[in-house]
Amino acid sequence: MTKFMDVHRGMAGITDEQLRDAHDADLAIQAEEGVSFEHAWADPAEGVVYCLSEAPDAEAVQRVHERAGHPADEIHPVPLTV
Repeated sequence: MTKFMDVHRGMAGITDEQLRDAHDADLAIQAEEGVSFEHAWADPAEGVVYCLSEAPDAEAVQRVHERAGHPADEIHPVPLTV
């Protein structure tokens, strides 16, 4: 499995509750795609949300996000960590 960092744009003004609800929506269906979402971060002023996950491929990550109602604008593999 590979780690992925995805980016959602256009989410200006997102609140803590909205971020938690979106993350919970991903968590509710992640197993169906073999994905494990680890963390989510948001910058409400810039309208950007970042999610870190582990998944078989980027397409699985996108399927979860699409089904949860918030498709990612970018998904980047993160093959190296320290």
